[in-house]
Amino acid sequence: MSAPIVAIKVYLKVWGALLLLLALTVAAAYVPMGEFHLPVALAISVTKAFLIVFVFMEIKWGGRLLHLAAIAALLWLAIFFVLTFNDYLTRDLPSALVR
Repeated sequence: MSAPIVAIKVYLKVWGALLLLLALTVAAAYVPMGEFHLPVALAISVTKAFLIVFVFMEIKWGGRLLHLAAIAALLWLAIFFVLTFNDYLTRDLPSALVR
């Protein structure tokens, strides 16, 4: 199976988008957004991860088996997050923190 031939323009556009998102990340760190700081930062980071995975890791041009592997990895990540948060949320707080 041969690798797809991707135009250099695609890589340059994604690289430019990643640089723009990096600048947006730095700018968002200095803007007081209150409770919206975390959702904005997570949205920017998920967008960067999406670009990297789909273009530079070539998931976009891969076959069905590669797509299945990527979905399975995301499913396992979600399971680990659920189990971790379940453990964290069911613990008792230390008596020093309870008022």
